[in-house]
Amino acid sequence: MYIMIKNLHMLSAVLSICFFMLRAFWSVRESVLLQQKWVKISPHVIDTVLLACAIYLASYWPLSSMWIWAKVVALMAYIVLGTIAIKRGKTATIRALFAILSILVFGYILGVAIAHNPMSWLAIG
Repeated sequence: MYIMIKNLHMLSAVLSICFFMLRAFWSVRESVLLQQKWVKISPHVIDTVLLACAIYLASYWPLSSMWIWAKVVALMAYIVLGTIAIKRGKTATIRALFAILSILVFGYILGVAIAHNPMSWLAIG
């Protein structure tokens, strides 16, 4: 069961970041595609699956695992930055900047997940 949930978590993460990048691109371009109902609903479905899997997987690790807390804190930063990138940024330039920052934070989260270390990519190798 663990492997199945882990694979679903990874698939959800890939779908989440890919869909985020598409929506960020549309946001910067001020595309009307962002207003479609499926575009507004899909991220919530994908991210709910991602979070549910994360909670299940985190139950296998002690609460003192600093790498899990690093992922949680980074996730909060990713959400704030992503909200500015998609919705709250007043100009296309601000939305683009925050989209890039969001993607960098997502990359940090990925590195933490792989290394099981808050140092992320610096701890690999």
